Amino acid sequence: MTKIKRNAALLAASAAVLSLTAPLTATAASTPAPAGTKPLDWAKCEGSGLDPRQECATVEVPMDYSDPGGKKIGIAVSRIPSEKPDVRRGALLLIPGGPGGSSLNNPSGKGQRLPQEVRDAYDLIGFEARGLGRSAPVSCGLETGDLALTKLRPWPAPDGSVTENMVTAKRLADACARNGGELMRHISTANNARDLDRIRAALGERKVSAWGVSYGTYVGAVYSQLFPHRTDRVVLDSNDDPDHTRVARAWLAGHEQGVEDVFPEFAKWASAPGNPDRLARTAAEVRPLFLRLAARLDRESIPWPGANPAELNGNVLRQTMLDALYDPDDFPGLAQLMLAAKKGKVPPAPPSPPESVLQNVAAVGAGTLCNDVAWPKSTAVYQRGVDESRVEYPLTAGMPRNAMVCAAWPYEPKEAPVRITDRGPSNILLVQNERDVATPLAGALKLRAALGKRATMVTVNSTGHDAYLANGNACGDATVSRYLATGERPDGDTYCE
Repeated sequence: MTKIKRNAALLAASAAVLSLTAPLTATAASTPAPAGTKPLDWAKCEGSGLDPRQECATVEVPMDYSDPGGKKIGIAVSRIPSEKPDVRRGALLLIPGGPGGSSLNNPSGKGQRLPQEVRDAYDLIGFEARGLGRSAPVSCGLETGDLALTKLRPWPAPDGSVTENMVTAKRLADACARNGGELMRHISTANNARDLDRIRAALGERKVSAWGVSYGTYVGAVYSQLFPHRTDRVVLDSNDDPDHTRVARAWLAGHEQGVEDVFPEFAKWASAPGNPDRLARTAAEVRPLFLRLAARLDRESIPWPGANPAELNGNVLRQTMLDALYDPDDFPGLAQLMLAAKKGKVPPAPPSPPESVLQNVAAVGAGTLCNDVAWPKSTAVYQRGVDESRVEYPLTAGMPRNAMVCAAWPYEPKEAPVRITDRGPSNILLVQNERDVATPLAGALKLRAALGKRATMVTVNSTGHDAYLANGNACGDATVSRYLATGERPDGDTYCE
């Protein structure tokens, strides 16, 4: 995925755990993949710029796992086989972020950044989750204006009111119910995990290894909970809070702390002498400058032709700040926008994926987040949370505790969320940047605690989202690569300076 598409997936989705004794879950989770699954029909993948070795196929899965003999859908999968078959260990699932992210082209992309010994050990397996892309795609048919990130991610009004957010949530939820089709009811993390086990069976593997990133860490944790003895070596990278009472609400709330963890790094960069995009003489001046500018844009926006919405207002600036903190490489774009806005100007409108992609990603994100757990329906609940958040965390202006589409979702979850526990083999390695706006360390530590003896965690002294082979450091990368290649994990939780 390009950075633009990656951010669109994350933001359109949310931004994104069940008792094993629940009757539906126990039945569905223990339902084995069909015996004698037919071999996959591998063929050349569609699309350009792919590694010529990458091939694609389709795995048939039940739309509704409580009715395994009912309607089927196809899940698109891809692979690049092990580069050294005589040392091949098995298959490595590349589990993307989102919800709404795809790893279908990752064997050709990020998979090729893996060290040679890892590419020798595994077939690299990508896929598109149910409802996405080539896997029975869904759409809510939203109005173009409702695809704006400041609508999909629930920023309150400048005065902190959530009234309009509740109206927007109802409009989006009604569109999803009207246009999303039957599959919208069956898009969930637990079903994504069950689909992965069908992929495992279709590959002919008794066990699979996995590298899950961001939302993919939750998918990987749920898979490891539902199918613990089908897992080999599992790496969870940039980890979601596993709170089974809130699920995505906890992820959204985590942005409060995530911004607080990362903004000081932006402030240091933005005040450094010699920086062509320098905003202030000292780091301490950058936060009040940002808050003043956002408040000014709340009062008087600047027209922004070609953008969605077609103006730079306070919430668009706040959203841009949140986007930029995902990756230090994006700090200059935020600073340049702030410098232009101070002069009453805007840069060219940022590029956007095609509307059809945004519609698909938004629908998959809504289906996953809203079907995983029931959200409060009360305006008062969100207003109270927003009011508290605005006082404690002014940079995020109450957004992380606000109402999104799930506040008006017309369907009740079909099963309880998966509760992550320490039951199962000890074969999970968590890797986590210390300063991560999207999946902050505080939430990752909760996943580490939930997994108990099953996991070891390496915390990386680095800034940005996605640690392994992206925004981490050489120590963290070497630790993860060694585990995937050899199975050697640190004896205990460790810190990579």
